[in-house]
Amino acid sequence: MSTVMASSAQQAAGTALAKGKRIVWYDKLSKLLVAIILWQSLSVFDGYWWKETMLIASLSILSSAVIEIAVPGGRRVWKLILQVLISLLIIVLIADAYHDITWLSADELGGRGEWLHIHLSQLSSFIWICASLIIIYTLFVYWVSYPSSKFGIIAASLTTLTVTDSFTPVWLWDNVAWVVLVGLIWLVASHLARFQRHHPSSWKELLEYPFQLFAPMSVILAVLMIGGLLMPTISPILQDPYTIWRESKGETVQTFIGNKAISSVQPVTTADTSSGYSRSDSKLGGGFNFDYSPVMEVTSSQRSYWRGETKDVYTGTGWDESDDKKGIAVTPHQPFSSNENRSLAATAPVEQTVRMIRADQYPVLFGAATIAKVNWVNNSESISKLPMDWYPDQSELRLDKNSEYPLTYSIESDVIVLDEDAIRQTHAGWGSQSDNARNAVYLQLPGKLPSRVAELAKQITDPAANDYDKARLLEHYLQTAYPYTNHPDLSKVASGSSHDFVDQFLFELKEGYCDYFSTAMAVMARSVGLPSRWVKGFAPGALPASPGYSGVPGEEPVPMLNPDGTGTYTVRNSDAHSWVEIYFDGFGWIPFEPTSGFSFPYSVAESKDTPDVPVQPDLSDDQTEQPGEKEQSVSFPFRLIGGIAGLLLLAAAGVVGWVRRQAIADAWERYRFRTFSANDRIVWETGRLLRKCERKGLIRAEHETLREAIGRWSGSRIRLNGELNEVLDRFELAKYSPFAATAEEAELFTVKIKTIIAEVK
Repeated sequence: MSTVMASSAQQAAGTALAKGKRIVWYDKLSKLLVAIILWQSLSVFDGYWWKETMLIASLSILSSAVIEIAVPGGRRVWKLILQVLISLLIIVLIADAYHDITWLSADELGGRGEWLHIHLSQLSSFIWICASLIIIYTLFVYWVSYPSSKFGIIAASLTTLTVTDSFTPVWLWDNVAWVVLVGLIWLVASHLARFQRHHPSSWKELLEYPFQLFAPMSVILAVLMIGGLLMPTISPILQDPYTIWRESKGETVQTFIGNKAISSVQPVTTADTSSGYSRSDSKLGGGFNFDYSPVMEVTSSQRSYWRGETKDVYTGTGWDESDDKKGIAVTPHQPFSSNENRSLAATAPVEQTVRMIRADQYPVLFGAATIAKVNWVNNSESISKLPMDWYPDQSELRLDKNSEYPLTYSIESDVIVLDEDAIRQTHAGWGSQSDNARNAVYLQLPGKLPSRVAELAKQITDPAANDYDKARLLEHYLQTAYPYTNHPDLSKVASGSSHDFVDQFLFELKEGYCDYFSTAMAVMARSVGLPSRWVKGFAPGALPASPGYSGVPGEEPVPMLNPDGTGTYTVRNSDAHSWVEIYFDGFGWIPFEPTSGFSFPYSVAESKDTPDVPVQPDLSDDQTEQPGEKEQSVSFPFRLIGGIAGLLLLAAAGVVGWVRRQAIADAWERYRFRTFSANDRIVWETGRLLRKCERKGLIRAEHETLREAIGRWSGSRIRLNGELNEVLDRFELAKYSPFAATAEEAELFTVKIKTIIAEVK
């Protein structure tokens, strides 16, 4: 009998030790999964950070996880120092690979202090990002030691990813699916770790059949993951409340299927969208929000606008294209034919290499106008016929239908060298009688165009002595008379007024963005006999600064820009743009930039400076009131200010919450236990004490009563014997006796429990 009791006691003690033991494999797996979740969450910055920044941040997180898992336990400060040093090494190696940093010796800079200051200042942005990520990862690792913390981490990551995916053009569905998969793996691992802790003997038996244990879980997780990744290719059956609310207001909500953006309802010109290369131009107008995600990188020998498509039919609401387009198959290095008469013009060759960043499908290849030939596509010169056609009438390099858009391509353009004096000697349009039909195409106007549009154009161009000066006067008038805004006030359009897009812009809205300005100039030019067409593509983009040096020890390096425009331009969705081209006999299509705040990067003859603008006529009557004289309605960053104000309010609320944390905790406690009797509160507080004690190694076995457990603990916690026995007596009285405790007794008991919890080591 005594042998059986001893065996039972040993088994109970073994179970208690197993429950108190930390599961090492689960702790390490949790740290790895936290790093993966944080790594996936970084995708919210995809397209806004440079690619080297994303790479540095990702490697910093993953290296920190490796150090956290591989380095044995000890003082956390040593792990932190090692994580910082490894991150600094990653920053130096990657930043140097991308930017070719010049490393000067300490002697050249006057000492080691100056050496550190000069070189670390070049990397300060990367250092701050990595330091922030290391701190966040360390806090998350500390957080996972608490029960249910994994739910908070997963929920925070999913909220960040889904909100960003819904309200920005950044594609994050794959990242959401990965976080969900990581969360499922974490939940399964948590369940297995708990099973191992509470039933160590059964756990050992399970490990004898690893395939039977893990195969079903792997299959279920794989099915869920595949289903999640395939879900974006299926149109949604049910709509979320936000989409329903927006559609009830007649607005458009973009949903993303694959890599293509589609609208959940038909386009409405009053709805805000995001900036980017437009797919349809039949209905122009409305407003947009700037999307700064990168589209492509263009390495060019000259700064230029990257031309895309042209449209030649103005409908009164937007632009369509004529149906008589004829393409010519393209072969590498073969010069393109041209229908332009450039016999009087000088041109300059411009080499361009384009690397696409976004996986979008465009109908044309982009380049400086006019593209002369294609060198290679996707780093290949071996193909005899490229999957594209050249359309000489439209100056477009169009991709064949069903062809995949190239990742990289190299082209050469013949860019006109602007000679204004020579262009003033010719006339707009084609001169021969046989080209009258061609002139008519680019002079087309809808029959319902309000007469005041043509009257205004005539007033503006009357002082000009030639066609070129007429075009410059129209361009200058639009640039100076109307302010730029990406959110024009559509309430200015009176009900029952003209439905013509240009008429509304010139006489009612009197503000807008590139589509308003360029369409207005094209239509006004046609009304005074200047053959014009509407062009869309991208503005030049950003040319990064080249690293330089001030030459003064102790001062930060001074960035130096390349003055001739040679370099690699990062072109973003926010650079999507439209402008105008007018045909001049002997010179071909000449670009004009009517949008306020923009300037076309012409290649100008050496003897010339910037293009001259003829004297602007005085148009002071009521009909042609200068909107520029009013307060300019340039879009004010209300959203940015609102976001900053929201962050400040959250920060203030956090500070107040921290200062008043005890009062908040007391109020929550009173609310939580408002329906408890005093006896119920005592029983609940005792259970809380047991849970806290279990984390500190004081395990109550399944077969033990509370009195037996406290008696066993007395051997290792002699200092707490008296207080634990008081808790035991009060618990048994509340649990098993008919006497009801008072509220004051319950409060005193709660204070005692808090004291014991603080003292348990």
